[in-house]
Amino acid sequence: MNALETDLIRLRAMEPEDIDILYLWENDTNVWKVSNTIAPFSKYILKQFIENQRYDIYETKQLRLIIESKELLKPVGAIDLFDLDPYNRRAGVGILIYDNKDKGQGFASSALATLIRYGFQVLGLNQLYCNIPATNTRSLSLFKSKGFNIIGLKKEWTKTTSDWQDEYMLQLLNPKKG
Repeated sequence: MNALETDLIRLRAMEPEDIDILYLWENDTNVWKVSNTIAPFSKYILKQFIENQRYDIYETKQLRLIIESKELLKPVGAIDLFDLDPYNRRAGVGILIYDNKDKGQGFASSALATLIRYGFQVLGLNQLYCNIPATNTRSLSLFKSKGFNIIGLKKEWTKTTSDWQDEYMLQLLNPKKG
């Protein structure tokens, strides 16, 4: 089986045909609170983002992969490596399963496990990290289930429309350092 697939999902590169779904996801203000977004994206900007994915991850320092359900044959979300630091061999991880009916189906768990394997075995990373709002118990549970450990709490880290939100930082070290 392909290193970017499981029985449930396939992680694949973004395609030009993904522009409409990315436009929907990136411009949903409900998603902004977990993605630190404060302004909408144009289709022009998203088209450029997709085109820039043709460059090497070491050049762009990021990689977005579409999470595609193998059974439904459709995108259900996206998973990102960002702030890639080749010297220190680390990268941040972000994940989105967009539609509520697709949440709780194992897509995020399968995609995260696949990305962890890719990051450690293919890219040779030493560690992955993520930042999760303290109120996002579902994401905290997901990342902890894959071996990520909470290494800190940033108090009142993110401003929301009504208050300030604490944020946890989690880290996963490569158990087989090379």
